Amino acid sequence: MKFKNIFILSIFCTAVMFYSCSKEIKQEISKPLYELQKNNNIPKFDGSNAYTQIEAQVKFGPRDPGSKGHQAALNYIRNELKKYTVDVELQNFTFPGYDSTTLRLTNIIAKFNPGKKNRIMFFAHWDTRPRAEHATKTALKDKPILGANDGASGCGVLLELARILNNNKLNYGVDLVFLDGEDYGKEHDLNNFCLGSKYFAANYPTDKMPAFGVLLDLVGDKQAVFEREGSSDKFAPAVVSLIWNIAQQLNSTIFSQEGGSEIYDDHIPLNQAGLITADIIDADLVGADTPVKRRNYWHSENDTMENISKDTLQQLGDVLTYLIYSLKFNS
Repeated sequence: MKFKNIFILSIFCTAVMFYSCSKEIKQEISKPLYELQKNNNIPKFDGSNAYTQIEAQVKFGPRDPGSKGHQAALNYIRNELKKYTVDVELQNFTFPGYDSTTLRLTNIIAKFNPGKKNRIMFFAHWDTRPRAEHATKTALKDKPILGANDGASGCGVLLELARILNNNKLNYGVDLVFLDGEDYGKEHDLNNFCLGSKYFAANYPTDKMPAFGVLLDLVGDKQAVFEREGSSDKFAPAVVSLIWNIAQQLNSTIFSQEGGSEIYDDHIPLNQAGLITADIIDADLVGADTPVKRRNYWHSENDTMENISKDTLQQLGDVLTYLIYSLKFNS
């Protein structure tokens, strides 16, 4: 055991050596794995491009597993990513669905600087919900949703980041992971939610963990507010502080330092597997019971492009781009 060996070794140090060893150990422990450094050349994120990427996904219709839209969106995201990196992997897997069905699911993983040990990851789910429990009309409650915000928004931001990462090189690695099957489960059936992140986490090599991950979900609304999601503050408080402090520095109006509710999302299986991940999510949308009537479209037929804002996407993209291009690894 590493700590036990250090303790035993210290017993045999002389007084002078003990001081020297202790000082070196203290310095090594206090040195952070990464930090932010000033960068006056942050690449420009384009919120209009992210909006266009969301629009393109929505045009395929619902992208629930097994649908035509699901296959079309898979092809589209893969082909878009291949414009920016040759390292695009399809992680195919199956899952036993409801009514004896077999779901065929795919996580899409794009790697930038795949040979670098130091890495960070960004996640978003690309599937949409197969049923609209919160539809305004009873006849629509078993119909799939378009998922402009719940699914497409996070993917739109990641696809714009892919363009930026291709054009502006880094000295560390970034992975963009598009997760499938996040929104499959019936309400309160957590075993059938977050299928892609559970599979990804279970099959990710534990000796190659990234420094941290960032999950994007419900990130495009016109009146979005990103509070510090409760579970993220438990699992990844340093990452949350890093992101939210950047947002404060950039005078972003969509990030709030207020503590938010805990949301069961893709970051939960990732964190449980040891992959430290913070969730950026407009949590007030969850449950479709916000004071703003327009915003009550979660899991309904009204999750459409009319709710998406280029300004929200721009502010979020500015924060993420600043994070990526100001991050410095110390080893």
